[in-house]
Amino acid sequence: MKKLLILCTLAIFGCSLPVQLTVGTPTPVLSGVEGPTPTPTQTPGPTQTPPPTPMPGSEANPLILALAPSPRTSQQAVDAGNALAAQLEKLTGYEIVTIAPTSEEDLINSFGEGNAHIAVLTPFGYLLARENGLVIALLASVHNEETLYGGQFIVNRESEFESFYDAVSGENTAEAEEALAQFKDKKPCWSDSASPSGYVVPLGVLNQAQVTVRSGAFLEGQASVVRAVYADDICDFGATYVDARNLPALEADYPDVIDRVRVVWHIPAVIPYENVSFATSVPLEMRRVFLRAFVDLMLTPEGKSAMQTVYGIESLEPVEDEIYAPLADYVEASRLNLVELLNAP
Repeated sequence: MKKLLILCTLAIFGCSLPVQLTVGTPTPVLSGVEGPTPTPTQTPGPTQTPPPTPMPGSEANPLILALAPSPRTSQQAVDAGNALAAQLEKLTGYEIVTIAPTSEEDLINSFGEGNAHIAVLTPFGYLLARENGLVIALLASVHNEETLYGGQFIVNRESEFESFYDAVSGENTAEAEEALAQFKDKKPCWSDSASPSGYVVPLGVLNQAQVTVRSGAFLEGQASVVRAVYADDICDFGATYVDARNLPALEADYPDVIDRVRVVWHIPAVIPYENVSFATSVPLEMRRVFLRAFVDLMLTPEGKSAMQTVYGIESLEPVEDEIYAPLADYVEASRLNLVELLNAP
């Protein structure tokens, strides 16, 4: 009886009791009666942490060393490349694998895709990769104790042209604008369509000096340019590196070449040889470790032999990026396309 009483009492007074709603509790909707739409609640799922990227140079994420670009890399070059990678691993403690790009353009694309980290690049290849922020040069190839070389404009001694170069002091006696103005509307002999010293840089120098010349003859070689100027029957002037007149191929047939072929003007030593470049994605401290490793590598017969076989490099020294600025200016002035220069036959 007591239990029933309590229930009845609640039934009688329930209408007068205050109603309190709990915040966030949806109000039920009765059939045929409009009401607020229930707000669905989302149950948070578990947070997933992506797996960490393996450290560069680890077994799971090795650094990639590119061999010299070639449509058909020889087995000898592959073996030497693997030996080089093994020596660098020993010196640095980093894991390294090798690839064999078919062309320098292919190699540069590999840098952009993260499929190359270390390579030897030509001057034009380096400029193209640098333009796209892909690489930085660490070491330069050294030839005859120099990392840079220059060019020269040459003419036949019997021609009408005046020389503005002092062979005794090794200095030009006039600026390019004055010395090269005499070549306006004259026909040049070029070495080949991708030669830095025999075409690209000399053309850039002429364009900077605002000297317009006729279409030139491409003679496929620096010695051929000297021969043409010597004969004085193909072109009015030529361009070569310093000093192509001393090439052994000319010595027997042209004993008087130095006297008969004169230098009109010297192009400063602004053309670098090949360099060892690293992807900009490689951390600075890691690049410093490899800089030391390459220097030590070249002190060993095994390392020097491998570099010679794979890249044709006999000596290296550290290099700063700014040495490429003058070359970049001349290439821009030449109005030639870097990709086309890389793919020139």
